Amino acid sequence: MPLFAIPYPAIDPVLIELGPFVIRWYALAYIAGLVIGWRWCLMLAKRPPLFVTAEAIDDFLVWATLGVVLGGRLGYVLFYKPDYYLANPLEALQVWHGGMSFHGGALGVTLAILLFTRRRKIPVFAFSDIILEAMPIGLFFGRIANFINGELFGRETTAPWGMVFPNGGPVPRHPSQLYEAFCEGILLFLLLFAAERLDARQRPGLVTGLFLAGYAVARMSGKFFREPDAQLGFLIFGTTMGQLLSIPLLIAGIVIVAWAVRAQVPARS
Repeated sequence: MPLFAIPYPAIDPVLIELGPFVIRWYALAYIAGLVIGWRWCLMLAKRPPLFVTAEAIDDFLVWATLGVVLGGRLGYVLFYKPDYYLANPLEALQVWHGGMSFHGGALGVTLAILLFTRRRKIPVFAFSDIILEAMPIGLFFGRIANFINGELFGRETTAPWGMVFPNGGPVPRHPSQLYEAFCEGILLFLLLFAAERLDARQRPGLVTGLFLAGYAVARMSGKFFREPDAQLGFLIFGTTMGQLLSIPLLIAGIVIVAWAVRAQVPARS
């Protein structure tokens, strides 16, 4: 092991295994993100402006779960390894092996929000503002799960906190999963929490736009430290797939923020 490298704290990806019954940290991260995020959304729904009921938040939990899991997996299959899964279609169902795309999950949740709000006749941005305020919670736990799995590690580094990952060769690498957990999870949560305290939800869409733009900046920044996907490598102008997919989110976020700031404030329910 190179001098000054931090040993990777090898953690068994399987938390509990009792015969055929297996609980993995990866699955636990998704469950924690959904459950804690759901409770946070319930708290937000009880704060003014009262555009969304707690009952709607309860009912949306199943929709959100399907959107995250199905959209995240489908996005990974289509964006990152389409040729591999075309040749091995059954492996696309093995989500416990990892391989989820945030951008695919975002599309899945977006579709779920649009269908749910249309069915319940709820203002879409008033609803998405609450749901997306909880999204950094799931992102944080997801990145921690990536770290435990020893996947999505960073590029080679000489920094004293460089870490040798089991599947990353003998050289120290950035623990980029922890960088992303901090930026996409903690910092983004604090940004949206501050917006909440400043009554940003009085203007529906403002929190949604802040999340999209904030996530895009955090993701694009983190990618400068993360090793690109082996099957894709670097793309145009030295960018990665994650950075390219974040550009539309950044643009959409800026446009939505600008629209929300100028829009007329709706009456409270």
